[in-house]
Amino acid sequence: MKANGSGLIFILALAAAVAAFPGGISAQDKCAALAGFQIPGTALEITGARNMEEAVSKPSPFGGYQGTIPGHCRVDGVIDKRTGSDGKPYAIGFAVALPDNWNGRFLFQGGGGLNGSVGNPLGAQAAGDTPALARGFAVVSTDSGHQGSGAFDSSFMSDQEAVLNFLYKAIGKVTVAAKEIVREYYSRPPDYSYYVGCSTGGREAMIVSQRYPDYFDGVVAGAPAMRTNFSNLADRYVAVTLNQAAPLDENGDVVPGGGFSDSDKKLIVDSFLDACDAKDGIADEMVFNIQGCDFDPSDIVCRAEKKDDCLTAKKADVLKKAFAGPVDSRGHQVYPGFYFDTGIAASRGLPGLLNATGGPVGPPFTESEMDVDAASVAAADAIAAVGDSTWTHLSTFAAGGGKLIFFHGLSDPWFSALDTQEYYQKMAEENGGLEKVLDWSRLFLVPGMGHCSGGEKTLDQFNMLEAIVNWVEKDVPPESVEVSGRAFPGRTRPLCPFPSYAYYTGDDDSENAAGFECRNPD
Repeated sequence: MKANGSGLIFILALAAAVAAFPGGISAQDKCAALAGFQIPGTALEITGARNMEEAVSKPSPFGGYQGTIPGHCRVDGVIDKRTGSDGKPYAIGFAVALPDNWNGRFLFQGGGGLNGSVGNPLGAQAAGDTPALARGFAVVSTDSGHQGSGAFDSSFMSDQEAVLNFLYKAIGKVTVAAKEIVREYYSRPPDYSYYVGCSTGGREAMIVSQRYPDYFDGVVAGAPAMRTNFSNLADRYVAVTLNQAAPLDENGDVVPGGGFSDSDKKLIVDSFLDACDAKDGIADEMVFNIQGCDFDPSDIVCRAEKKDDCLTAKKADVLKKAFAGPVDSRGHQVYPGFYFDTGIAASRGLPGLLNATGGPVGPPFTESEMDVDAASVAAADAIAAVGDSTWTHLSTFAAGGGKLIFFHGLSDPWFSALDTQEYYQKMAEENGGLEKVLDWSRLFLVPGMGHCSGGEKTLDQFNMLEAIVNWVEKDVPPESVEVSGRAFPGRTRPLCPFPSYAYYTGDDDSENAAGFECRNPD
């Protein structure tokens, strides 16, 4: 059923709330009754079912949602409880939040890192200033089949089933179970189903469009960790290459990250802005026309008559080589390069690529040479092949009315926005061409944004959830998505679907998204 207009949506939501508990059964009793819920043929165990009163959520020091969480029934459970081949206990843990003000929608909240814990089912990713639960969605989250001691605890990989669950199986099993719980609680199935995630959650979002094409109506994949082995290889390559310009310590060893001083980094970012900032119609420290950017580090090499505010030829060469990405001995591009952007020197949050740290997790690299051939062979391991999420054949998903949105920060130091862009372009080529694919999938590149969020010169607050809902339920494609952020208070811009970009027309306040239009590159 397609919802038309906010009035009808409100009526439907109200009717659902009234009809949810026939016979005068209270929400508390209905929730408690889920403790004994079973699904024939599924090894399901409900470990908790309790009513949660309306409360105000407080953000952590790292951010998060601050606002009212509506009253809801919280259901915790496990699927396929077992002892693994390594003797450890395993189960697919999950949590479902069933709001009192249910709007008939279901949302799967993507994970992060290597998962290993059940996140609070709020659905806050890419949902603007109000998470999905507060909007009336039933929300589910999962640990993807194992418990970890931290976000990157990989010890579960000693068990085959645990690895398969992490890669893709848990998503399907939890989706089926959670939808049945929704059906039991509200006495009807969801009208629409959505998947939203970033990083690992972005990879999972791609997985559901590829392996479970009829499970979800709308999917949002942010900064997908779709080729982690190769992105880690690329981060190492960037760091090692930049180390070629680094000084040596008293032992003759490379000083990690010492190749570029703070003034070098500022010069690079400022020169990038000088070359490309105004190509979107306005110099505002944000480069939207990234396809039209022609920044070349060679242009800021020191000349004979100039020694200040410039780079040595050596530094310019290694900078170009590093950002061009790793190439093997046959000339094959092993992983795309990275965009030059305003966040490449970032020191807060995940370190920008110019810091040459060798990746967001793990120690800095001290090497200045790298065998790309050997590293690429190691990266193409069996686990990566089993969990591959780069399949572009999405005909069933598209034909069934599925809608797919990608977003990626141009300053992401972990997974290159170019990798997501190349996947999208290949997907378009293999599904009838870009013009046809724009009817069901769009990519939004976010200037200055790091991994999933954050950035010193960015606008990283946007509501992709509303965009996907409007596309699925009202057949209104996102011609643009308005974005704002703390880096530029009071400023709004439109994010435009690739390959178009936001261009300032001069017809309105330059701080207002209304003054911009989406243009295609020349």
